[in-house]
Amino acid sequence: MPVARWAGALPLLVCLAALATGSTADAQGRARPDQPPTIELRSGMVITRSARVAPRVYQLAASSSLDSAAIVIRGNDITVDFAGATLEGMSPSANPDLAQGVAIRVDSGRNIRIVNAHVRGYKIGVLARGTHNLSLIDNDLSYNWKPRLYSLIEHESLVDWLSFHHDESDEWLRYGAAAYLSDVDSGEIRGNNAVQGMNGLMLVRTRDLHIWNNNFSFNSGVGIGLYRSSRNTIMHNRVDYNVRGYSEGFYRRGQDAADLLIYEQSDSNVVAYNSVTHGGDGAFLWAGQSTMDTGEGGANDNLFYGNDFSFAPANGIEATFSSNIFLANRVEGNEYGLWGGYSFDSKIVGNAFIQNRTGIAIEHGQNNLISSNIFFGDSTAIRVWADSIEPSDWGYPKHHDTRSRDYAVADNTFARNRVGVRAAATTGITVENNVFIDVDSTASIHDSTRYTFTRNSIKTEPSKTEPSPQSLRALVVPREYEALVPKRIPSGWMPLRSDTALARRPRSAIIVDEWGPYDYREPKLWPVDSSHALPLRLRVLGPRGTWRLLSQRGIASLSSTSGRTGDTIDVTPKRDSMGDWEVKLEFTGSSVVSDKGRRFNAGAPFVFSYQRFEPTIAWMAAFYTWADSTGDPRKNPNALELLSRSPPILSVRVPRLDFEGYPALPNLPRENFALEATGWVDLAPGEYTLRTISDDAIRVWIDGVLAIDNWKPHESALDFAPLRGERHNIRVQYYQSDGWYELRVEIIRVTQ
Repeated sequence: MPVARWAGALPLLVCLAALATGSTADAQGRARPDQPPTIELRSGMVITRSARVAPRVYQLAASSSLDSAAIVIRGNDITVDFAGATLEGMSPSANPDLAQGVAIRVDSGRNIRIVNAHVRGYKIGVLARGTHNLSLIDNDLSYNWKPRLYSLIEHESLVDWLSFHHDESDEWLRYGAAAYLSDVDSGEIRGNNAVQGMNGLMLVRTRDLHIWNNNFSFNSGVGIGLYRSSRNTIMHNRVDYNVRGYSEGFYRRGQDAADLLIYEQSDSNVVAYNSVTHGGDGAFLWAGQSTMDTGEGGANDNLFYGNDFSFAPANGIEATFSSNIFLANRVEGNEYGLWGGYSFDSKIVGNAFIQNRTGIAIEHGQNNLISSNIFFGDSTAIRVWADSIEPSDWGYPKHHDTRSRDYAVADNTFARNRVGVRAAATTGITVENNVFIDVDSTASIHDSTRYTFTRNSIKTEPSKTEPSPQSLRALVVPREYEALVPKRIPSGWMPLRSDTALARRPRSAIIVDEWGPYDYREPKLWPVDSSHALPLRLRVLGPRGTWRLLSQRGIASLSSTSGRTGDTIDVTPKRDSMGDWEVKLEFTGSSVVSDKGRRFNAGAPFVFSYQRFEPTIAWMAAFYTWADSTGDPRKNPNALELLSRSPPILSVRVPRLDFEGYPALPNLPRENFALEATGWVDLAPGEYTLRTISDDAIRVWIDGVLAIDNWKPHESALDFAPLRGERHNIRVQYYQSDGWYELRVEIIRVTQ
């Protein structure tokens, strides 16, 4: 790609829409035609000319259908200044998975501006289709829809995994969004805030937008997502902690959440000066299904400059099947700094890769340049390779050269790595003019040809040439790439400033509960490690301040009854209340914003708690296996009844039915096994739900009545059955045929 293509780097477009004629009165009662009228919102209103909204809270429930909206904007040259007015789709105290409908819909038109709106409690905050020159400025689109998550501290659930791979028919709408823009051409997205939903800003077949100074953070899916969207400028944004599928010390999967998602033929976008940290992936770029099928196209010619892609559970940057430029980015503390599977003609220049497990990993890549980077403390700095067998259902290898070949690794600094360059099954690697400082193994090359090492400097002791903390922050762009550097917007926010302390915390700062990533704006008790340890160690997280014990239930002992944020409390439940106990604390200190957006001034008391409800069930579980079709539950619905007449391969008493991954217990096979478990539970008066997660199949009887019947093979799926507060006999049947398995049976205290 010619360097000149990016010269000048996209000056900021200022979108000024013409104001429609309106009339109000000035202080003397004279008409002021230059001012739009002030309006009161009502459900189903269609706005066809510029207006100012009377600032107050409007409780406007929306239909569950995404084809309608609480408010519709239709026409041309319209500015709607919401003046801080709030649209509420449901009670602020309701769980976010109950949100539904669209708050504001823009029906095509041109020169549309939406300013100073507060929107919460909807599936979609703003939905715009077919609009030319759309501006969203200084809106707060936080606390909209997001799903409950089912991954636990000790292990994840595959129920939570995401798939953004298709959106030809607006499949992404099922995941909700603060703003979803489809077929929008040009405009400005500036100064918006969208936190604590699932997705922030989603662009579909949208181009030429200038997206800057926004905060799309702490969502449980995607901060900014692009699908067939090109020539957009994404600069000076905070896009942090858009994550799920992470539990410190147990698993780090990300589950395809991402701060920045660039999919399916999204080309020629500029991504610069953004904080993109602590996402499932920082940036997740994928060429698209059409490329996978045909080998043509990709998500190409995108420029990533001066961003912070750090502390992702999976990849700081994942960019696959495409050709792009990565220039002067900081990539720290990830599993993989940059995963570039099947990348070609890409330029990775002037970046800092710091303490990643692998700095750069590229499988089946061709003609990639890795130059002028710093690799500091990565276990393996660069790894390139090819696998002998590629997936048979991929069309891409049938239409595209997928050999691992022709890498230029030049002018880099390697420091304190275990391996500098690792290559396998690769043809053509030139490693020249690099500096290796205190690197255990300069290179590990296997089954590769045409590799050369020339003019490299190898030093076994640190020296003045070792990268310093200053050099890791102040990256130098090689002169031949200076023309690519995007021009900073003077008032644009920049990463790595003093107000980004949370973005610079290590990956262990990620806390994901059943509603997504925790934002540290309210006090929280969270287990230090396992949630079933005894005594249970709970850390007090959140704003600075002090806490005191307010009440306790079912607790034998606490290690402390007062303290400060950052403390760890040891909790020992009473033996007879191991499954039902609570610790409630009162916090006083800095200002607080609750997980549902309620604000508390500094010094105001805030109550928070940690509780456990896990009714005691002494499960008796018997495991069986089968070898022919007569015992195969997939083919014979009564197979388990037949299997239970023979001796089980294993009989055990277990406190929980909670198995996931591979063998549930020792001595079990990985496939073709079945389980039958029975137990009794005593529940106090009230309403409860029996909730199951299963893969491959499950049936549950409550007091002899079949309550859950999901017996056909399926991936991880949820099922529910209501329970009353009394004594119940529960019988569970389950089978696993092959692949991944998951079984969880639990009782919760609410109707779900």
